[in-house]
Amino acid sequence: MNIVNKVTTEIINPIIEVLFVLAIAIFFWGIIEFIWNSGNEDKRTTGKQHIIWGLFGLFIMAAVAGIIEIIKAFVKF
Repeated sequence: MNIVNKVTTEIINPIIEVLFVLAIAIFFWGIIEFIWNSGNEDKRTTGKQHIIWGLFGLFIMAAVAGIIEIIKAFVKF
């Protein structure tokens, strides 16, 4: 196994997976916060922000995973 695949498999992929889980948790927490606090506009705004940041995190992690796969395809030792 070459060094790029080993680093990706052992280090980078677990970090990306943890960050995916964190982004999903923030997204769902925002949904729950938005629904539970339907009468309080300030807390609904906070829920909306959590939803947006969760989606942003998911997008970034998907992009990073894609970029890593592209780099792995180009760099074959």
